[in-house]
Amino acid sequence: MSLLAIDVGNTNTVIGLFDGDRLERSWRVKTDARSTADEMALVYRGLLDGSPPISGIVLCSTVPAVLREMRHMLDHYHEDVPTVIVEPGTKTGVPILTDNPKEVGTDRIVNTMAAHHVYGGPAIVVDFGTSTNLDVVSRKGEFLGGALAPGIEISIEALASRAAQLRKVELVRPRSVIGKNTVEALQSGALYGFAGQVDGLVRRIVDEIGEVRAVIATGGLAPIVVPESETITHHDPDLTLVGLRLVFEKNVD
Repeated sequence: MSLLAIDVGNTNTVIGLFDGDRLERSWRVKTDARSTADEMALVYRGLLDGSPPISGIVLCSTVPAVLREMRHMLDHYHEDVPTVIVEPGTKTGVPILTDNPKEVGTDRIVNTMAAHHVYGGPAIVVDFGTSTNLDVVSRKGEFLGGALAPGIEISIEALASRAAQLRKVELVRPRSVIGKNTVEALQSGALYGFAGQVDGLVRRIVDEIGEVRAVIATGGLAPIVVPESETITHHDPDLTLVGLRLVFEKNVD
């Protein structure tokens, strides 16, 4: 089966093409909430040019406007292809042990499913995206809740926009933690500051639930922070795509 998995985030959309349970190709494109269904269809047609015919599609989205247009695109251009859209009521097998399960982002549930399937539990998923999400997975694969923090890029953008003498910088490791100029000082604060934030939250979570089997980093900005973290044990850039594949298999016979 050739399965198209689509994870629509606030900043980027990650697309994966599976052959059975093997991820053959993946793409990362900018999420544009203004794109129409027809424009999206052109993008996907270009990406998939030369690939085998799609026999299944699975989608999750944290952007309502994009989800609406994606539904139109799928109905119009892929009406004969079995499709699963992850939303409240979709069968995932993940118990959501929060005060209001319907407010939990579908990407967080998909990540929980994938983390437990691949690494077991208890586990913590750290998703570095527009926001930095820490999601806690129980030994049984339940979603216990987590912590949400501003993402690295939006934090730097906010700082640059509010401080007249500061600016956006490239997120790379500076020569030293002690920055010798403004650029290096900003890089140090962002890189080591966010690594320290994640490590601090992970340690507090472990204090509450006990030792975990894995702390898995995913998301577009994970490669920047993972080398500096003391608590992250695995980097899995395809975690959400794997979770989407598992959801599709659970919902389509």
